[in-house]
Amino acid sequence: MASPPAAPLWRNHDFVRLLAAATVSQIGSFITRTALPFAAILILGAGAGEVAIIRGAEIIAGLTIGLVAGAWVDRLRRRPVMIWADLGRALILGSIPVAFVAGQLTLPHLVIAAFGAAVLTTFFDVADRAYLPTVIGRDRLVAGNSTLTATSSAAEFVGFGAGGWLIQVLTAPIAIAIDAASFLVSALFLGRIRAKEPAPTPAEDREPVLREIIEGLRLTLGHPILRPLALADASVAGFWGVFGAVYLVFVTEVGFEPAAIGLLAAVGGLSSLVGAVLAERVTRRLGVGRFLISAMVLVTIGNVCLALTPDATMIGIALLLAQQVLTDSSLTAFDVVAMSIRQVTVDDRALGRVGASFHTLAMGFLLAGTLIGGVLAETVGLRWALVVGGVGGLLAIAILWFSAVRRMEEVPVGLGHMAGPVIAGEDVPLSE
Repeated sequence: MASPPAAPLWRNHDFVRLLAAATVSQIGSFITRTALPFAAILILGAGAGEVAIIRGAEIIAGLTIGLVAGAWVDRLRRRPVMIWADLGRALILGSIPVAFVAGQLTLPHLVIAAFGAAVLTTFFDVADRAYLPTVIGRDRLVAGNSTLTATSSAAEFVGFGAGGWLIQVLTAPIAIAIDAASFLVSALFLGRIRAKEPAPTPAEDREPVLREIIEGLRLTLGHPILRPLALADASVAGFWGVFGAVYLVFVTEVGFEPAAIGLLAAVGGLSSLVGAVLAERVTRRLGVGRFLISAMVLVTIGNVCLALTPDATMIGIALLLAQQVLTDSSLTAFDVVAMSIRQVTVDDRALGRVGASFHTLAMGFLLAGTLIGGVLAETVGLRWALVVGGVGGLLAIAILWFSAVRRMEEVPVGLGHMAGPVIAGEDVPLSE
């Protein structure tokens, strides 16, 4: 007898609250993602090197705290971690518009705020990804991740689209104040979630933090599917770091105004929405392995389009739109499927550490890419830095192609219910 269809996720009130919290905070965060570097560029006269320092502070925070955050998230209940991270980020980012109004805003203030907010974001993200199975169960993870990512993409559209105009009309620091307020609203929604989390491991049964961190790395790098996914994700992050260091300076120099940059980024948000919505359907059609590799090919093509952008003419606009459409939709769809594989493969009380291992590897590569991007921009020019970032996507394609990922046909189901945080390669569904 066929199983009855699962109830729509919209009937799960806790999931709706989680979704609302994510949406409102992400709209603010996407505004800040544009506003923070523009606060340095337009108000303090910063160049590519200074923007790279701000980005580097964010990355160093995620890199240094990532593995520790994973170990502690696995020791604690996840929802309180997320609430306190929201409140802390509201306080830190709220200090920027206050300093601006008082005439005391400086580059060190922006760097410190970027670092502090990134520390709390690391704790929030690790807890958030480990918390979703508690809210909806493991059999709905692809649908749940698709919905959350689709909503994040809509938030990207709104946040980036509004961000450029807010920066131009209100100034960048005042735009950041909206992000600070959004975290307060997110904390209120999270406070209303009633799903009961599994009890944390009793203190007497815990291993030392360092040993738990090492175990998380072992679970990630010792698995035939998680290892290539983590390395591919890290390689993309590395070359994305190059883009992050020079993108805003480059598009400003070739003639794009902040409002136009925000609208172009908003198109990327719509593209991400399409990628999130179609991820599950396209994966079923192509198979997991072929889908993930194809997504990385499109990401690489899109990034090359950015490097080829000549100026703010119709050709330049077309190439920037192509980059947003190809890269954002494909990378979002890739993340939905990769995240779902991770969440169903790993035991609940190891999810934080494995997620932190992914995060830390990505942050390490991102930091290297950001520093390289800043150096390349100052030595050989912005465009050549973008060329390096664009062709670098070939590394992620090679990692996936020469791994067991290429033979995966479907996302595994229910492996996380095993008695302990053990991940068996033979449990992964592969094609013959």
